[in-house]
Amino acid sequence: MELAEALAWTAEGFEPDRFERFCEHLDPEWIEEALLSTGKASMRRRRLPAEQTVWLVLGMGLMRDTPIAEVVDKLELSMPSPNGVVARSTVSQARKRLGDKPLEWLFLRSARQWAHASADGHRWRGLALYGVDGTSLRVPDSKENREHFGKHSGGPRGESAYPLVRMAALMALRSHLLVAASFGPFGIGELTYAEDLWQAVPDNALTILDRNFYSASLLLGLSRSGTNRHWLLRAKSNVRGRLLKRLGPGDELVELTVSSSARKKDPSLPGTFVARLIHYQRKGFRPGRLLTSLLDAKASPADEIIGLYHERWEIELGYDEIKTELLDRREAIRSQSPTGVAQELWGLLIIYNLIRLEMLRIAQQARVDPLRISFVVSLRYIRDFWWLNFPTRSPGAIPRRLGDMRARIKRFILPPRRSTRSYPRAVKIKMSNYKKKRLESPK
Repeated sequence: MELAEALAWTAEGFEPDRFERFCEHLDPEWIEEALLSTGKASMRRRRLPAEQTVWLVLGMGLMRDTPIAEVVDKLELSMPSPNGVVARSTVSQARKRLGDKPLEWLFLRSARQWAHASADGHRWRGLALYGVDGTSLRVPDSKENREHFGKHSGGPRGESAYPLVRMAALMALRSHLLVAASFGPFGIGELTYAEDLWQAVPDNALTILDRNFYSASLLLGLSRSGTNRHWLLRAKSNVRGRLLKRLGPGDELVELTVSSSARKKDPSLPGTFVARLIHYQRKGFRPGRLLTSLLDAKASPADEIIGLYHERWEIELGYDEIKTELLDRREAIRSQSPTGVAQELWGLLIIYNLIRLEMLRIAQQARVDPLRISFVVSLRYIRDFWWLNFPTRSPGAIPRRLGDMRARIKRFILPPRRSTRSYPRAVKIKMSNYKKKRLESPK
């Protein structure tokens, strides 16, 4: 059955129900607690109360190309009014009253429960697998956003066209569920944002990072702040260590020196630390080296560690799902203020996790790996069900027979990945040669 036919067939057979059915994993008590904990609970009757504004922000995360006023209408979130129309200023004021803290609280509360549970079910030799990486997102070019977030100003192309948010996230690699995120001005480095994530890493876990995260302070901070918390990353070409012991072919224990600048910033750091250095080569690529805190060669075989490292790319795929699919490759963060941007981003991350959690359920029912469920198809189904099953008498709507929707999405299970498939990094489309549009008018 073609996708279009499947969508039409499914739309005909469902009865409308509440938007909360899609968000059935999102405990309503969490929303209430988020508002109370951040002092944002509505104390008087308003056109758009705080709890409904939370649902509005979540709706904005799913219906990215829909005007906000239309999102309100589709969700039927507003309280009764004489003409049944919500003014744009009402929505703006409601979002401003709500702020970003309740959405941040709600994301962290839900994400850690969902993602840790998924990681527990897909462990490697007793360790839950997580990944950390950074990315950036463009935001509207307003004065407030420019002053707060800043722009990228390096390189031959000069200043970036839009202000940029820099973000680092912690992901359960085998489900793509996000555990935590830290973001803010572009001028702050990824390593700083990554340090904020360590409190969300549980004990008995392995965190896989990109080679640009090589920092004694960062890596030792992860290991020292918990029990049996390990790290794995690719070694930069300039990393050199003193050989302590050969564990096997291309497998060594080495002593690495902590830089004086790092020790000056953090006097508690040791002068040296021991790591495991694994040499490897993939067909078609230059030789590489991995560094890890997994020092026991018997408990953690080198060939398995080499395979594990390439699961780091799952977080890159997760970012692609957010930026390419949820954001539709467009300048889709709508807010003109830093607080509004943060509010939108937390809502977007919650929606991403809700979709991924639904995919996890589908995978469990189909008895396949969670990463074999198509994110694109799942997102399209959920969006189309939402649109095709209105009108409704309650705040938001989604098909009641969610189990039937899962059964339909099972038709689009992806084939197993080919482990030998790999491509060097390259781009197919170069930047335009047109002149850049500047804020200042030419004289």
